[in-house]
Amino acid sequence: MEIKELGHLVLYVHNIDRSAAFYRDVLGWKQLKASNDGPLGRIPVALFSSGRTHHELLLIEVGEDAQPLPRGRHVGLYHFGLKVGDTDDELRDAVRRCQEAGVPMVGLSDHTVSHSLYITDPDGNEIELYVDVPGVSWDLEHVMAPVKALAL
Repeated sequence: MEIKELGHLVLYVHNIDRSAAFYRDVLGWKQLKASNDGPLGRIPVALFSSGRTHHELLLIEVGEDAQPLPRGRHVGLYHFGLKVGDTDDELRDAVRRCQEAGVPMVGLSDHTVSHSLYITDPDGNEIELYVDVPGVSWDLEHVMAPVKALAL
């Protein structure tokens, strides 16, 4: 077997309307569908795509009483990355948009090959919004370079 690409991501969320608004209105992801009849029966869901494929994100509501994500170091998802453009100007725009929307920002990093803003969604999932640094090779030496603070 050989993995060709990451196809999609599925997240359980407390409130489908709140989370769908975040991914659609703040991050600008195209919402394809919202429904109370999801793939698991009568459970609220929302589908999103950048246009690359049929869907890249599926949100499934589990209710406000569902157990929250554990804090601190734990096994499981750390974050997922979303490319927001090709320039630091586009990353600065993402920072501004997140600030205006009151999105929690948890870091800015220079990874040598990319510049990244780290935020959390309404359920505490960490998301990396990034741009690739032009002209830098994604070879092992550059990819494994020490992470530095990013000043935009």
